Amino acid sequence: MSTQSDVMPRTRGGVGESPRRPDGTLKVSGEFAYASDLWMDGMLWGTTLRSPHPRATIRSIDIGPALATPGVYAVLTHEDVPGRPLYGLGAEPDQPVLAAGEVRYQGEPIALVAADHPEIARRAAGRIAIDWDVRTPIVDPRAVLADPEGHKVQPLGGVARHQPVRVGDVDAVRAGAPVVVRGEYEVGIQDQAFLGPESGLAVPAEDGGVDLFVSTQWLHGDLEQIAPCLGLPEDKIRMTLAGVGGAFGGREDLSMQIHAAMLALRTGRPVKMSYDRRESFHGHVHRHPALMRYEYGAAEDGRLLYADVEIILDGGAYTSSTAAVVGNAASLGVGPYEIPNLRIDAYGVYTNNPPCGAMRGFGAVQACFAYESMMDRVAAACGLGPLEVRRRNAVSQGSALANGQVIDSPAPMAAMLDRVGRVPMPPPLDTSDRPSGEALGVWGSAPRSNVDLRNLPGGASQTTHGEGVRRGVGYGIGIKNICFSEGFDDFSTARVRLEVIGGEPAVLVHTAAAEVGQGLVTLQEQIARTELGVEKVTVQPADLRAGDAGSSSASRQSYMTGGAVKAACEAVRARLLDLAARRLGHRDLELAGGKIVSRSAGVVASIEEILGAATVDGTIEETREFHHKPTAAMDEATGQGASHVQLALCVHRAVVDVDTDLGLVKVVELAAVQDVGKIMNRQALEGQIHGGSAQGLGLALMEEIVVSGGKIQNPSFTDYLIPTILDMPPMRLDILEYPDPNAPYGLRGAGEPPTISSAPAIVAAIRDATGRPLTRIPVRPEHIVFGGAP
Repeated sequence: MSTQSDVMPRTRGGVGESPRRPDGTLKVSGEFAYASDLWMDGMLWGTTLRSPHPRATIRSIDIGPALATPGVYAVLTHEDVPGRPLYGLGAEPDQPVLAAGEVRYQGEPIALVAADHPEIARRAAGRIAIDWDVRTPIVDPRAVLADPEGHKVQPLGGVARHQPVRVGDVDAVRAGAPVVVRGEYEVGIQDQAFLGPESGLAVPAEDGGVDLFVSTQWLHGDLEQIAPCLGLPEDKIRMTLAGVGGAFGGREDLSMQIHAAMLALRTGRPVKMSYDRRESFHGHVHRHPALMRYEYGAAEDGRLLYADVEIILDGGAYTSSTAAVVGNAASLGVGPYEIPNLRIDAYGVYTNNPPCGAMRGFGAVQACFAYESMMDRVAAACGLGPLEVRRRNAVSQGSALANGQVIDSPAPMAAMLDRVGRVPMPPPLDTSDRPSGEALGVWGSAPRSNVDLRNLPGGASQTTHGEGVRRGVGYGIGIKNICFSEGFDDFSTARVRLEVIGGEPAVLVHTAAAEVGQGLVTLQEQIARTELGVEKVTVQPADLRAGDAGSSSASRQSYMTGGAVKAACEAVRARLLDLAARRLGHRDLELAGGKIVSRSAGVVASIEEILGAATVDGTIEETREFHHKPTAAMDEATGQGASHVQLALCVHRAVVDVDTDLGLVKVVELAAVQDVGKIMNRQALEGQIHGGSAQGLGLALMEEIVVSGGKIQNPSFTDYLIPTILDMPPMRLDILEYPDPNAPYGLRGAGEPPTISSAPAIVAAIRDATGRPLTRIPVRPEHIVFGGAP
């Protein structure tokens, strides 16, 4: 079916353009209202008492001293949960609303306090007396896997999911493989590090329900967990999306939603909760750390013969989305390469380490670091270059992935490798104007006026003026599934109304899709302009009055909510043109520039004329659900099954300078080639590629939640380092458009792939510069200087 954009000039601000974001000016000027800015007269402040121990039994809790504190209105424990005591994203809820008898990770919520000032609430929480029986935490994922019952963290057991993949006969092929390479790899815990902390406002209602204003990624997903715990029907809980200051997966799980609602319902007053940064580190899930063992067999020409893989993901104490992350790690565990014989075992285990769940890349990030490292080992063993070994094993349309799924849309991996290989290299490190003593490793006092120290490892701290600095180049390619997988009934709902306001046609779009900073509101406006030919488009705030739009995760909203908005607009357009055809006698009608146009007669009417004359209230409204093609669960024994909706590829080339004496790294340049199917909004897309690459850089070089004995050692942005503008290099982007015929406009989800391939490319470049094996990320200075196991 042709769309308006196929036959008429685009209305300004439509698909393919980069209109100004409606929230952009407010955000850069500091005027945008985030969830932490919420305020209501007479509101109370809520706070949470959390466990200082990763594993302990609660013998008793005395809330008396807290209740006696002036200004305190309520103190609640697990005994006050009005409904189901457990919630969670897993198939079986397993996370306590408030700990009852046992805590399983440092930071687990135990009690809630509401007071008329946040400091009073915090002090009162500190007066709650708990008698602890502290136990030795279970923190070794391998020990859990070896003896799940003996290292049982919670009632569901020791292993959240084991997903095997079996293709061919690895053992038979291994015996005759002329080239065999092995590696063991580790990925630390990365945090989403969103700038806006978990915040929200709960307001008790006259009907006994509650109104919640929260920053989240999925309003309806939250509702399904909140209602049973509050003991309320879903229609008594009204949720509106508050301003979200970033998400990256960390807001898929609940944080303060149930807690604030409990306090509001108990006190009869509005209650605001807002975490500080330390509490935020304990109050949301993180990226799963991984332990991985890989063995590849190859022919002498570099073609892969088999892969034998073990991936162990540490999910922490509760399930969250660990099962889905394991599925991704298994199905994408050897990446976008054709390997005829596979044995993959992916595990998600429970420990008393910090809870882990969704984060940008969702299981594909960890596996990509390992399989891309292995591709470089195969290249070295076979005497091939890093791009050539990838070309010889690259998937293409018609190839089968590890799960047996045949790629049914373009997968231009070979072309992408060729293109990244043709990107010009940045200028070489300037070694001119060095004092003559450098040859002996001795520097005089002569300055180097032509060198900007900020462009060297260590930057303006002047740790080097170029001595001991070596350059390296590395490549990485990643593949990511788009939308929810494994048989999940993934859909989105949109309501679109065409009306006349101030004598002009206007469109109102309403969905429950969460704008978390990715530009989804802008995209919905663009689609409505393109499909209805109307420039004046407004997107209503997301709330539960619209149907479920699913989560703003899995790079799915452009595909899913974009598809729903497109479908609703098409329905509105069809009704309008039918009314116009019956009234005007023309059948060859389209919309353009707010007008109804006949191909044979030109402009025949305005939209407002037809709406006013042919409808009762001057409006046309349609609601549509959009569903993607069905998927299947992975077979429990073989891992086979067409489990994914869509797949997306991104290739990175990294160029780094490394101070080999101090182990400091400067990323000189990143080049990225990414296939997006259709460029919907170039400026927003480029921002996604830059931002995703920055998170990959952080994982490669600096971002890690350091854990010892189950306790977080660095819960602050002082000690948890994230890249700054000085850490991010210039980027060269090459964006390809190979349309997916199954997707709206042929688009591909674009937010996650850059995070996946950037980290292994950077680490490969450091290896190239130093010769170190570097099997753990983030790479630390001591790994570069001293080598050793990592």
